[in-house]
Amino acid sequence: MKHPLDPLSESEIANAAALVRGKGGLSSHAWFETIALHEPEKAELAQGNPPRHAFVCCYDPHTGQTWDGIADLESGLLRNWRHVAGAQARIVSDEFVMGGEVAKADPRVIAALALRGITDLTGVLIEAWSAGNFGIAEEQGERIAYCHCFLRNTAGDNPYERPIANLHPVVDLRRRIVTRVDDFGVVPLPPDGKPLRQESLRTDLKPLHITQPEGPSFTVEGNLVRWQKWQMRVGFHVRDGLILHMIGYEDEGRLRPIMHRASMAEMVVPYGDPRGGAYRRNAFDTGEYGVGQFLDSLTLGCDCLGHIHYFDAWHHDWHGKPKHIRNAICMHEEDFGILWKYSDPARGTVTVKRSRRLVISSISTIGNYVYGFFWYFYQDGTIGVEVKATGIPLGSGMAQDEPAQYGVKVAPGVEAHVHQHVFSFRFDMAVDGERNAVSEVNFAAVPMGPGNPHGNAIKVMENQLQGESDAQRNMDLASARYWRVTNPNKLNSLGDPVAYKLVPGVNALPFNHPDSAIGRRAAFMYKHFWATQYARDELYPAGWYPNLHGGGDGLPLWTAQNRSLVNENIVVWYTMNYHHLPRPEDWPVQPCIYASFHWMPSGFFDSNPALDVPSSPPASTCC
Repeated sequence: MKHPLDPLSESEIANAAALVRGKGGLSSHAWFETIALHEPEKAELAQGNPPRHAFVCCYDPHTGQTWDGIADLESGLLRNWRHVAGAQARIVSDEFVMGGEVAKADPRVIAALALRGITDLTGVLIEAWSAGNFGIAEEQGERIAYCHCFLRNTAGDNPYERPIANLHPVVDLRRRIVTRVDDFGVVPLPPDGKPLRQESLRTDLKPLHITQPEGPSFTVEGNLVRWQKWQMRVGFHVRDGLILHMIGYEDEGRLRPIMHRASMAEMVVPYGDPRGGAYRRNAFDTGEYGVGQFLDSLTLGCDCLGHIHYFDAWHHDWHGKPKHIRNAICMHEEDFGILWKYSDPARGTVTVKRSRRLVISSISTIGNYVYGFFWYFYQDGTIGVEVKATGIPLGSGMAQDEPAQYGVKVAPGVEAHVHQHVFSFRFDMAVDGERNAVSEVNFAAVPMGPGNPHGNAIKVMENQLQGESDAQRNMDLASARYWRVTNPNKLNSLGDPVAYKLVPGVNALPFNHPDSAIGRRAAFMYKHFWATQYARDELYPAGWYPNLHGGGDGLPLWTAQNRSLVNENIVVWYTMNYHHLPRPEDWPVQPCIYASFHWMPSGFFDSNPALDVPSSPPASTCC
């Protein structure tokens, strides 16, 4: 029997599509943006085995309308089916390809390519990016894509090697026509560059084998994972990608909840070049396209090493036909150095325990970039979140004798613009129960004086955040700031509320003006930390439908209510901003760059919960 939080199966996706086709009242041209699990409320889970429901979103080009609702997979009923006024469904992969093909076949585009010496269109790539919303009258209310053009290298392994500067077809995706061609002038094509696959390879790399002769330490039952006192459920969504549910840690025989749901809820990549059509390069990779539909099928020995357990995933094409992603999610253990150590010189003894972590990951290829999303679980109760970004930086063509203005020259005739990768992670908290509170911790140097004659005193200040308006915060290196989620109803043995703390890592702030088009649409990115009172439909920080939206939805709208955060069901949103000025070393393909943060127990346990981790064999007197 499927668990209520398990992702939809192949048959459930097909059944939901058939139900909407039969009862949704849409034209035969309508297509499916999303068919995914409609997750039951926590109260429903507690009561037993709630019925399986699917959230379905469709776009009907016949009317230009977006529709959504709930398909009851057991009763066959379609519930809350509605036209979402003013909303534009995400651009699904099939539509993305279609938009590029429409542009590539347009006579005006063909003529513009010929002006640049391109008559063989075989190697031309035209990508139909969401156009955003820049207040252009003729685009308002229409389903518009703003295209960017590239020429594949001679080796055929890099479609982004030779950007075609200043050429931007504008495509009406609903009517499947090019409405205009923005051509800001011919710039010579960059010369052909290095192939990604080199013929001459290093010969001094010796084999590295990772073996677990007795198998892994984790167990898997369907989507339920148990490992080293941790327990969680692995989920998937066509939009969010990898989701984790019901994360808890066993402490003295009792499973203590920490988070009900954890996900990467939005990702926006704003670029910093205002010239020509480059200012329209602003991608909501989750809300405009969907991370889940682009998950790679992972390969042992290439993407993953060691004793691997894979989870498959099912999504769908725009006809609602189920599509299988084999090995969509990877899980394995890995050594992570020393967990804890103590040397007692007086007695001549050394005690050292090695750390091991559980890794649950997925990799999504979205156009030129490849993103790896890694969730780490440590034996001491710490949760780590890391994004690894690789792939090909987005380049623009430039005159070879000109300096780069808004980026870096990475190859002759190629400028890679400064940009940011902004990720919003959503955590439905349940720290030892559903009723939690939020506080901010800051540190300050105490002025020298009678109470601090040596100038070394450090003051600790913890301030409880009362409401959602208070809980819109940024990092502060000067005060070593972090945030805690506490349970005021549960005290540890020292008499303090149990808690987990969010420890920031690599981060930055946006350079886009808040009143800019992308600033209005991605207003969540101006705060590193948000906290909200739980509401079922508040899942995405820029709102459900950011595609072509004018902005103001999501976190700024919800937190205007200023709901209480004291002894409530709390949701924490963390914004991680990787500021990226590409290097020549990032071309023609970028080595992985890393950004991460951690959740750490902060009085959740009465003492170090990893004291009972055994020494690694073979045992010796030092361990």
